[in-house]
Amino acid sequence: MSHSANPVVSIITVCYNAGKYIEATIKSVLAQTYPHIEYVIVDGASKDNTLEVIAPYRSKIHTLISEKDKGLYDAMNKGMKAATGEYLLFLNADDVLADENVISNMMQTCHNADVYYGEAMFMDEEGKDIGLRSEQTPHKVPEQLTWKSLKYGMVVSHQAFIVRRSLSPLYDLQYKVCADIDWMIRCLKNAEDICNTHIVVARFRVGGTSKQRQQLAWKERYRILSHFYGHLPNFMHHLFIGMRYFFSKRY
Repeated sequence: MSHSANPVVSIITVCYNAGKYIEATIKSVLAQTYPHIEYVIVDGASKDNTLEVIAPYRSKIHTLISEKDKGLYDAMNKGMKAATGEYLLFLNADDVLADENVISNMMQTCHNADVYYGEAMFMDEEGKDIGLRSEQTPHKVPEQLTWKSLKYGMVVSHQAFIVRRSLSPLYDLQYKVCADIDWMIRCLKNAEDICNTHIVVARFRVGGTSKQRQQLAWKERYRILSHFYGHLPNFMHHLFIGMRYFFSKRY
């Protein structure tokens, strides 16, 4: 497999009725000092002013798709199919890259890695930093990430995860809220060289789809993790997760 000395990173933003936040997302991408970025936006035929907010930046956006979709992961698949870069990064419409040097610094950390990963910062509704995701949740970013690292859940945010496009499968649309963990495990199973950049990659608002549909999220995640790690080990892992949750709430 041949690799470019200056690989293009395709950053994909999917959105629907995101007029309130998407301008900050766009600006954080366009401000990047890394010169080889392809920006793809997939809009689900928004009914608010999303397209009007995007319009002034249209000449700097490589691909803009605006049409009805079958949900979040269908839109992400459309973005992946439209992307032509060597690497992919998914950045939601209410997320921002941490600073203008993030992509450049990540790509310089390791040479020709299959995956680059880092940390993510939680922010509140007003955009104020709350703390690192690893400080706010039980999920700690592992020093060396592998597909087995996700047996207890999503230890790395997809906003802080760059993967070689040729190794990235499409999202499995049977999952409505947890297809991201299934996708990340499959990416990592395909990857050989996985680079921990130790960089805060993105800032994102707490309370995504999985939080809003928690019961379905738990069911889907249990199915996904049972598939990859086995039913009995997954049962034991979730017993540990449940006990950890119980004691965190009690004390």
